[in-house]
Amino acid sequence: MCNKDFQSPPSPPSVQMKQARIMLPDFLQNIKLKYVKLGYHYLLSHLLSLFSLPLIAIIFVQGSQMNYQDIHYLYLNLQHNLATIFILSVILIFGSTFYIMTRPGSVYLVDYSCYRGPDHLKATYYKFMEHSRLTGDFDETSLEFQRKMLRRSGLGEETYVPETMNCIPPKPSMAAAREEAETVMFGALDNLFKNTNVKPKDIGILVVNCSLFNPTPSLSAMIVNKYKLRGNIRSFNLGGMGCSAGVIAIDLAKDMLQVHRNTYAIVVSTENITQNWYFGDKKSMLIPNCLFRVGGVAILLSNKTVDKRRAKYKLVHVVRTHNGADDKAFKCIYQEEDDKGKTGVSLSKHLIEIAGNAVKTNITTLGPLVLPISEQFLFFMTLVGRKLFNAKMKPYIPNFKLAFEHFCIHTGGRAVIDELEKNLQLLPIHVEASRMTLHRFGNTSSSSIWYELAYIEAKGRIQRGHRIWQIAFGSGFKCNSAVWQALRNVRPSPNSPWEDCIHRYPVKLAY
Repeated sequence: MCNKDFQSPPSPPSVQMKQARIMLPDFLQNIKLKYVKLGYHYLLSHLLSLFSLPLIAIIFVQGSQMNYQDIHYLYLNLQHNLATIFILSVILIFGSTFYIMTRPGSVYLVDYSCYRGPDHLKATYYKFMEHSRLTGDFDETSLEFQRKMLRRSGLGEETYVPETMNCIPPKPSMAAAREEAETVMFGALDNLFKNTNVKPKDIGILVVNCSLFNPTPSLSAMIVNKYKLRGNIRSFNLGGMGCSAGVIAIDLAKDMLQVHRNTYAIVVSTENITQNWYFGDKKSMLIPNCLFRVGGVAILLSNKTVDKRRAKYKLVHVVRTHNGADDKAFKCIYQEEDDKGKTGVSLSKHLIEIAGNAVKTNITTLGPLVLPISEQFLFFMTLVGRKLFNAKMKPYIPNFKLAFEHFCIHTGGRAVIDELEKNLQLLPIHVEASRMTLHRFGNTSSSSIWYELAYIEAKGRIQRGHRIWQIAFGSGFKCNSAVWQALRNVRPSPNSPWEDCIHRYPVKLAY
């Protein structure tokens, strides 16, 4: 008899009641523990206020009991110490002025626009595999490997590939690569300028990042030429910095905006696939073919106080971690030639482990900046306990859900999202944007975290004051974080990348 045909008889009512009595105390204990934790976090987070209130009450009571003679005596003392009061007032005024003048200015994200490709460039599973077979560059083993990778990757049937990948045979020329770059960058920028009503001549800073395609003139020069940007613009072109370069570009733009006052900065993050598709049989180099897709974003930043009223977010923190000094980390994502001389990007089998170590280093720096004092205290006490008493004590993982309402985890792959969800103890809703972005658009490299933010906006989940954590990692090996705070209840801008499909998401994923 099969196991599925066998069913144990139901427990009698007396046994069921006994089981319920056993489970009830555990249930109540969990509830009590939950409220104890909430009480602990509230107590430490509002410790200063809780101590200040009794002090204010005592001062108020003492003040209400003062009579005319006490007030007159206090007035006479102030007259005798007039010089001291004047000096202290001058120091206070000059100190406040100096602090206001020298503190870093705020950087506002006015708006951003993600590129969405045309329907004829969508790569269904069948189209992808049939195209790979017709090129004649892959043997049966390589085709089967790509088929399995594609099914388990988390990508859906609507991701985009460049125009040249629709040709048989493919034509990965320099001209085709330029065409892909122009289509993505100009498409995102046209929509951004339209939505914000900012004139190209008003842009004072331009930062472009693309890891694998760096022509001459540069991509930033292509944008200057297209939109006729002014001659004294500060332009930068970042290359070879991987999927985390988008946060690096934001950091560079932030530094420039704190030096050059009253101006706008444009950040363009993209990747180019046309000349970087791998046509060989090395499995570690075939993985990017199954993950990377066409995408890009254009972001408008401002340091103008007047833009605070219309901006979506304010930049709070940028934390960057670079583990390139370690040889294994340095080579875990490596562009090279295979045995047959075909160029591709090789992904190491140690990638998840290396990414995990980079994330730990990054959040160790980020934690004290964003976590409430209650979490920092627990982390510190656990660290002391491990060092002094028991080295085998389980390390305390801070609850980042107390620091952020929304998470944008780079869509490096399904395994990467799974690992961060587990290690940071996140809920499914916290990684929903990452999983759905991977499904709809694939890994769009440095722009992926912006497609995720657009997803959360399209769902109407971002309210004023909410904090968003964007975390990305890439070759080098680097892990970078950006923290934003919503300045208003944020809604998607016109022509959002999710505009035509958000009603279908989230979808159920089957790996």
